[in-house]
Amino acid sequence: MLKSFVFSTCTLILFCSTALAQLELPTVFSDHMVLQRDQIISIWGWAKPGDEITCSFAGRNARGTAAADGKWSVEFEEFSAGGPHQLIAKANEDSLTINDIYVGEVWLCSGQSNMAMKVRSGNNSEAELSAANHPMIRMFNEASAHATEPQDRCRGDWQVCSPETVGDFSATAYFFGRRLQQELNVPIGLINSSVGGTAVEAWTSMPAQKANDELKPMLLDFQTKEEAYDPEAAKARYEKALANWEKQQTANKLQQKKGQKKRAPRRPSLPSNPSADRNFPSNLFNGKIHPLIGYGIRGAIWYQGERNSNGQFSNLYDEQLGTLIADWRERWGIGNFPFAWVQLPNFRTLQTEPSEPSGWVNVRDGMLRALKIPHTGMAITVDVGDAQNIHPKNKQAVGARLARWALADVYDMGEQLPGGDTAMGPLFQSAQPEGNRINLKFTQSGMGLKSTDGAVQGFAVAGKDRIFHWANAEADGNKVSAWSDQVPNPVAVRYSWASNPIGNLVNSVGIPASPFRTDDWSATNEN
Repeated sequence: MLKSFVFSTCTLILFCSTALAQLELPTVFSDHMVLQRDQIISIWGWAKPGDEITCSFAGRNARGTAAADGKWSVEFEEFSAGGPHQLIAKANEDSLTINDIYVGEVWLCSGQSNMAMKVRSGNNSEAELSAANHPMIRMFNEASAHATEPQDRCRGDWQVCSPETVGDFSATAYFFGRRLQQELNVPIGLINSSVGGTAVEAWTSMPAQKANDELKPMLLDFQTKEEAYDPEAAKARYEKALANWEKQQTANKLQQKKGQKKRAPRRPSLPSNPSADRNFPSNLFNGKIHPLIGYGIRGAIWYQGERNSNGQFSNLYDEQLGTLIADWRERWGIGNFPFAWVQLPNFRTLQTEPSEPSGWVNVRDGMLRALKIPHTGMAITVDVGDAQNIHPKNKQAVGARLARWALADVYDMGEQLPGGDTAMGPLFQSAQPEGNRINLKFTQSGMGLKSTDGAVQGFAVAGKDRIFHWANAEADGNKVSAWSDQVPNPVAVRYSWASNPIGNLVNSVGIPASPFRTDDWSATNEN
């Protein structure tokens, strides 16, 4: 027994020493990767403590030393777009070679299921797949799990865009990247780190959220659930539910023998501590964002919010999104890098009342308010959703609108875009009462505001009684005048204020206006 223990211990020590001595790079540094142009390029990895590391890339060399924990990093000065290049990393006798590397534009793409949704699941998928011969577009699908502590290593690999691979690309990210590649004519790298059914608080670090007093009620709610978790009681409930499920399975089999079909119930699962859940604050950040920090990016695009619309804290979304953006920017250390998101689309029953508050509307409004953050943008999508499907298939329009913002605001190419220098849909700027009307001013109106068909619709006005009535509206240039005979002295306007809103105001480019309100009256959390 003692010999066995000694042998096992020695084997473990030998294994750990060998593993520690092995030169290693994060998987995001792998064949077919794209590195960010015009930025200092950081390369890092692990080796035996004290090892001298030499990295060679595109004719240049950089050197570093592995620290006591084995971590090392080197830096290269900026490169222009181009390739293919090769990266060779050496440490003593160890050597790693990475091939087919390009330098271009890199974007981090994150969120929940609508970002994760694949090209093969979207509109015109067969045609899109067959036409996807774009070798200068590459995607890294981050495949790590969530974690309760920040992780250093990630999982995944880079794929070159082709008809054979693009089916598994994020559709939103792909159509965004395809438009950028067409206009910029440089390699495009897309890092897809997204998970369906996930909340914004799971994608933001815990220290950042704890530092925001506005988020304390939300964090306290999670803490209360964690403290209330009783593993023994949870196990007892699970065992009871499992026994019932097994009885049901037996009954279903008997019915099937008699020719009766019945949908099989889902097998119950053992509840775990809430703090281990993927949606617990910071757990997705720890597992799927933290390992990527330091990899050069131009900016980030974000498609999320659906899950947060169902909770009691949907009115906090602007604070949550702002906290995430500030957190990521601080950790990357490259300044206020560009960040854009997809505003929630039209969904559920078509609007019938002048104002229909809901959690969905709260999150959409929070997204609009978050535009006060510098160097941000938003793709307005209230015309390309699906009333019956939380996963609308028209990701081509979503990607194109995100790309339009990037081309206009990030790459300063607005004057070259069809329709002129307009990055987004019309955004409410100011309101001025005048008699029985309220005059509204908009930005992002292009050559002028207009309706898509007939009279302008979707506006509602309210007096001091805070009761909204449908309003008439006229568009002229970058202004809209709204009024209702039922409201002689209007004090507030709401536009397209519903989950699936009525509204036909667009700019000269044809992008719809964002839903908005001029009032600051307390929003409800109806869902």
